Amino acid sequence: MTARRDWLSLLLRAAVWLAAGLTFSVFLSLVGYVLIRGVPNLAPELFSWKYTSDNGSMLPAIVSTALMTAISLLAAVPLGVFAAIYLTEYAGRGNRLVKAVRLTSETLAGIPSIVYGLFGYLFFLVRLKWDYSLLAGAMTLAIMILPLIMRTTEEALLSVPDGFREGSYALGAGRLRTIFRIALPTAVPGILAGVILATGRIVGETAALLYTAGTYPQLPEGLFSSVRTLSVHMYVLSSEGLHVDKAYATAAVLLVVVAGINALSSSLAKRIARGRG
Repeated sequence: MTARRDWLSLLLRAAVWLAAGLTFSVFLSLVGYVLIRGVPNLAPELFSWKYTSDNGSMLPAIVSTALMTAISLLAAVPLGVFAAIYLTEYAGRGNRLVKAVRLTSETLAGIPSIVYGLFGYLFFLVRLKWDYSLLAGAMTLAIMILPLIMRTTEEALLSVPDGFREGSYALGAGRLRTIFRIALPTAVPGILAGVILATGRIVGETAALLYTAGTYPQLPEGLFSSVRTLSVHMYVLSSEGLHVDKAYATAAVLLVVVAGINALSSSLAKRIARGRG
């Protein structure tokens, strides 16, 4: 019996190492392929302020991506965090409303992005007559990432020990003060993890923005002007077939941007957690 358990343990350990090695190999191959094909094609004209069919500049797309990400997060993060606070701190645990909201958010998180794009097109462009614009794309992405922000914040708040809240109440603090001075600061690393995932989804989104933000390649003139993000810029260049090398260069920049955002957010989360400790 002991020998059988040893063989089973060895087999499971080998399977885990094989899966980990395969995952790392695929990741390394993908990143290496993009960097090898993209970095040699980087040129100064790709970072010109004005896009032309000759230079294929991605700088307007970088600016549009930053604005799209900022507006989407400004709209989704406060709403998602406050909704999670209500579900965890005010609604009774086991409440039917909490179960319904959780089921709804999990369902919305699994909907393909193109469906959000069609919804954004019908609501923001057709109904509200915003036309293809930065604001329409940002609001569509905010709706898309809202379930992710809400669920990760809720899980982060639920992971805070009840003893922290009880100790705060015992010292005379009210519920609101306990939430903002005890529960939320403790849950910040988990909330930031959700924000990181949401940011990555915003930066890499294409389908939803084709229906709402458009493909205008110049710098945005305002909230209601059409824009082109990095992912859409890469898609347009590759689909045209005329600037494939520049599409690979754009992919390399996009990869570096996502990695930089993740590293910065992770460092911030660790610093906050270290400060709390």
